[in-house]
Amino acid sequence: MFSSLTVRNYRLFFVGQVVSNIGTWMQRIAQDWLVLSLTGSATAVGVTTALQFLPMLLFGLYGGVLVDRLPKRRALLFTQSAMGATGIALAALTLTGQVQVWHVYLAAFAVGLATVVDNPARQSFVAEMVGPDQLQNAVSLNSANFQSARLVGPAVAGVMITGVGTGWAFLANGLSFVAPLIGLMMMRARELYVVERAPRAKGQLREGLHYVAGRPELIWTIVLAGFVSTFGFNFPVYLSAFADDVFHAGAGSYSLFNILMAVGSLAGALLAARRGTARMRVLVAAAVAFGALEIVAAIAPSLWLFALLMAPIGMFGMTVNVTANSSIQMSTDPAMRGRVMALYMMVFMGGSPVGAPIAGWITDAYGVRAGLASGGAIAAAAAVTIGLVLARVGNLRLSVGWNHGHPHVRFVPREAREQLAAAA
Repeated sequence: MFSSLTVRNYRLFFVGQVVSNIGTWMQRIAQDWLVLSLTGSATAVGVTTALQFLPMLLFGLYGGVLVDRLPKRRALLFTQSAMGATGIALAALTLTGQVQVWHVYLAAFAVGLATVVDNPARQSFVAEMVGPDQLQNAVSLNSANFQSARLVGPAVAGVMITGVGTGWAFLANGLSFVAPLIGLMMMRARELYVVERAPRAKGQLREGLHYVAGRPELIWTIVLAGFVSTFGFNFPVYLSAFADDVFHAGAGSYSLFNILMAVGSLAGALLAARRGTARMRVLVAAAVAFGALEIVAAIAPSLWLFALLMAPIGMFGMTVNVTANSSIQMSTDPAMRGRVMALYMMVFMGGSPVGAPIAGWITDAYGVRAGLASGGAIAAAAAVTIGLVLARVGNLRLSVGWNHGHPHVRFVPREAREQLAAAA
C-alpha cells in the first residue's frame, strides 16, 4: 500500500504535500468565512470560488504546454512559492485590518493562476520521481494525502478562526508552503527518471489535443471523468439541502455527511494504492457503482441511512478519480504528459462550476432528491455507455455464464467468444 514511499524523492514530496494540503484546506475555510463576514452574501462566496477555478478553465491547456517545456521541479518551486506568498499577503492585510473583499477576490484569482501550472506539473512530476512501476501507487497515495488533509485542515481552521481569527489561518497556510519547498530542494536530481522535454514550437496545444483525440483509452477516460465530475460531484449543493430541507438536522449533520464522505474517499485512495495496475474495467465499474449509490441515497428515508451511504459514495468517487488519473498517466507519452494532464484536470476540476448551477436549478425546481438522483443516473449511464464503447474499440464482447454454480460476467475477446460458442 505504501511501497512508493521507499523512494526518497517521493517521500520528501509526500511529506511536504501533507503540510501544504492541510494549509490549503485551512485557507479555503478561512477565505469563505472572511468573505461571508465582509459581505454577508453567499453569492460573494460563490464568486470567490469561481475566481479560483476560472484560470484553469481559461488557461489550463496552455499551462500543460508550459509544463511539457519546463523542468517540472523548477516550475513547482516557482508555483509553490507564489501560492505561499499569496497566503502571507492575505494574512498581512487581514491582521492589520486593511482587508477588503476585492483583496480576497484578487488572492483567489492569483492562486488559480498559479494552479494552471502547478496542477499539471505536480501530477506529471510524480512519474519522474517514482517511475512507471510505482506510478499507480504514488498517484493513489497523493489522493490519500489530500483526503487526509481534508479531514484535518477544516477542523484546525475552525479552531484557529474561533480562537485567534482568520488572519492567522492565512498565515499558517502561507508558511505551510515552506515544507514542500524544502522537500523539492532536498531532492536528488540524479535519482529522478529522465523525461525528454518538448522543445518550444508552434502548434503544441493543437498537437496535444490531436494526441488525445487519437487515443480512445485517453479520450473516453477523460469524457467519463468529466461526466462524473460535472453531474455527480455537486455535493456542496446536495448535502446542505439534505441536512437542512429534508432531514431538518442543521449544520452538525452537514458536517457529519462531509466527514463520512472524506473517510470513504481516504479508504478508496488507500485501496487503489494496493492495486498494482489501473484497469479500465475498475474505472467503469466504480463509476456505475458511484452513480447507483447516489440514486439509492436520493431515496433514503432516514438521516442515518443517508449518512452511512456517504462513505461508500466517497470511496467509489475517489476510485474513479484515482483510476482515471493513473491510467491516463500510464497511457501517455512522457513528452505529452503535461498537456494531457492539464486537459484532464481542466475537465475534472472545471466540471463543478458547470454542473453546480444545473444541480441547483434541478434542486430548486424538483427537489434535492430529484437533483441527486438525476446526477447519479447521468454518471451511471455515462459509465455504462463508455464501457460498451471501449469494449467495442477493444474488440471485446460480453460473456455471461456460470462458474462453480455462480454467475460469471466478463468481457472476452470476440475470437475467444466465438470459439466458445463453436465448442458449445
